[in-house]
Amino acid sequence: MQARSLRSGNDATGCVVPHRKAAHQGIHLKHPARRSFLQLVLASMLLLQAPLAVQAHPNDAPPPNAVDLDALLKDAMEGTKTPALGALVMRDGAIAQQAVRGLRRSDGTDAVGADDAWLIGSTGKPMTVALIAKLVDRGVLSWDAPLATLLPDLADTMRPEYRSVTLVQLLSHRSGLPENIRDLKFLDTFFADTRPLPQQRLAFIAQALKDAPAAAPGTEFNYCNTGFLIAAVIAERTTGQDFEELMRREVFQPLAMASAGFGPTPAGQPLGHRGGKPVTTAPKVSDDGVPMMYTAAGNMHMSLADWARFCLDQLAGSQGRGKLLTPASYRLMQTAQPGSGSGLDWGVQDSIAGRQGPVLVHGGSDGNWLAWAVLFPNTNTGALVVANATEDMGGDKATKTVLGTLFPTLSPAK
Repeated sequence: MQARSLRSGNDATGCVVPHRKAAHQGIHLKHPARRSFLQLVLASMLLLQAPLAVQAHPNDAPPPNAVDLDALLKDAMEGTKTPALGALVMRDGAIAQQAVRGLRRSDGTDAVGADDAWLIGSTGKPMTVALIAKLVDRGVLSWDAPLATLLPDLADTMRPEYRSVTLVQLLSHRSGLPENIRDLKFLDTFFADTRPLPQQRLAFIAQALKDAPAAAPGTEFNYCNTGFLIAAVIAERTTGQDFEELMRREVFQPLAMASAGFGPTPAGQPLGHRGGKPVTTAPKVSDDGVPMMYTAAGNMHMSLADWARFCLDQLAGSQGRGKLLTPASYRLMQTAQPGSGSGLDWGVQDSIAGRQGPVLVHGGSDGNWLAWAVLFPNTNTGALVVANATEDMGGDKATKTVLGTLFPTLSPAK
């Protein structure tokens, strides 16, 4: 699969596609074709038209609960080898619909359950931002402090271009850092690393900050996983606590996200799939997934309902009623940075698939799972869709079908 430009412009159908460059993608690391997969999925998702079974209502409010969600999942999976699919719809500050369908693993008979955990990939990045925002709200951190101040022991060894980079730039993909560390052999050593995760992350970012910039810091959007690991280390060094414990205390527990955890899903839960088979062992190299220390870049699992609890708080925050953060922090997260289609860390779009925005979007994948979060703040609606497989088993087609059908029920036509 060839990567293609994500710059704004007209596609072959003549449709205008805004902010393609800011399409938020997953964290799979090695193959360029797979790295570009989620860019391509989101770019095509922007052009989706709702299937004929769902009638658009161009001049009216979106029809509530207009879709039989279980039937939609069944139809979306047909013609694919996707083992399981889950979807959840949010309306008016609550979960309105939820459905799951399929098998926890393709070689078994156990059906997925409503409370099962799914790996949500980079759609966990906004949760990392929320954690950092809470520390800023509390006065522990500052959005505008430079890395040389936040990480003084690394100031001399990091490239001079990065010394003035801020948390806002790290978490909006404007730091200038490459998407991932350039030395993937070095990255592969972390799959067998037994040191505590904070030590691993510190060693990783010390090396990553020696990489040449992909762009001048602060000048343009350049999707970057490393920036989130740097932010995690900053939080750890400032508070003296592990990132994972901070996430539990500051985000998961206040929102009652009891199923949320880190790394692969627990035993007896759905498995990711690749090449037609369930992935039953932990990844050993970056071609297979991400190491455990990558938590802050999106290596999290949780139930659909717990994922929704976070997204519902984001929707509430857009209306001044959020629980986790100050109104200023919600605005910062959900507002595109100058010259960019990215907030912290939401893709921010004027519209999607012909529906009115603003729209907050994030997609995530480790190469074995595929997840999407799409929120419409003005209508207080949103959708979460996840599959335990990616494009090689039709997970992209299945999730795209679900989203394309749901969008007309979530926001009026543009």
